[in-house]
Amino acid sequence: MKILKVVETPVKLEGNISNALVNFSSHTVSALAIITDQVRHGKPVIGLAFNSIGRFDQSGIIRSRMIPRLMQATPDSLLDSTGQRFSPENVLSCILKNEKPGGHGDRAQAASAIELAIWEINARLDDEPVSQTIAKYFDRGAREESVAVYAAGGYYYDGENDSALRNEIARYQDAGFTKFKMKIGGADLKRDMQRIEAAIEVAGSGQNLAVDANGRFSLNDALAYASAMQKYKLWWFEEAGDPLDFELNAALSKGYSGALATGENLFSHQDVKNLVLFGGARPDRDIFQMDPGLSYGVSEYVKMIDELETRGFDRRFAYPHGGQLMGLHVVSGLGLGGCETYPNIFQPMGGFGDDMEINEGRVSMPSNPGFGFESKSNLIHEFVKLLS
Repeated sequence: MKILKVVETPVKLEGNISNALVNFSSHTVSALAIITDQVRHGKPVIGLAFNSIGRFDQSGIIRSRMIPRLMQATPDSLLDSTGQRFSPENVLSCILKNEKPGGHGDRAQAASAIELAIWEINARLDDEPVSQTIAKYFDRGAREESVAVYAAGGYYYDGENDSALRNEIARYQDAGFTKFKMKIGGADLKRDMQRIEAAIEVAGSGQNLAVDANGRFSLNDALAYASAMQKYKLWWFEEAGDPLDFELNAALSKGYSGALATGENLFSHQDVKNLVLFGGARPDRDIFQMDPGLSYGVSEYVKMIDELETRGFDRRFAYPHGGQLMGLHVVSGLGLGGCETYPNIFQPMGGFGDDMEINEGRVSMPSNPGFGFESKSNLIHEFVKLLS
């Protein structure tokens, strides 16, 4: 059993939306396919994946460093002990050969695309969803058959007003969502409080609404927002300051009684360890948002969960960033708290399959083999182009 070929291409995300720091109109994602010599149902077994959402494509790293290492490896060195399946850990070790420790940035996202594609290959070899493959691999028995999901939106659109924000959340409600997330920090404090109040009018309660500053604030600004938002009793306050400023996060946790969320920009288990040790995280309320699609894949993500659980935290407080099918399968397979999704934005990657309906804030897991990209018509179209 061996890998025959790996192909990658950048795919441009649709939309012209902004958070407090970033305009996404030029953002791209690396779509990747790993072609094997195996055949199932008369077709070659191919693993498809991409490097999550919210960064740029990693074509240079993937093509110049990681694909050559993978193709030069002895085929047996990439397999597990049975010789019948690929080992995600062995593949990850191979593509990181001669890379120094630390510096967990774009390299982590490049590796994620390859490692996640390996999970899809193994799932397709077993003719099952990736979520079930993950659950078995990590001795969890069965996957979660439904997952709590929330709608992430509330961006700063050109010409946006409160009516547009209310209408956006109302559309999410009509689609079956019960919890929502919106952006803050792209306007002044007074204006953002008006936007929050408008969102709560539709969401029904602050407990149904999270807010995300995308790392915009200094400690003083974060504390000012925390003081102003305290009365709303929000679901969580996300990424107030720089994701590696654990001192800021710790200080904020002492000045804000509500839940804090962070982690989407932490790409290694060592970073998560430092967050827990020095970031003031509270086991009874705070949320962890590390994204396996940005942080070397499932193999590293499980180490992150271990860092949490060995220090008294519960994996049910993990809500991975990403808003796409790959993250959904990881949440189901590992029994995490829930999953973000981006309805109608960050296409073609954002969101789930065309036929997957949200019902009272939950989604039933698909039965398609692999990640089920075939059920998402605009995304599978990109993979078909990649393979043609």
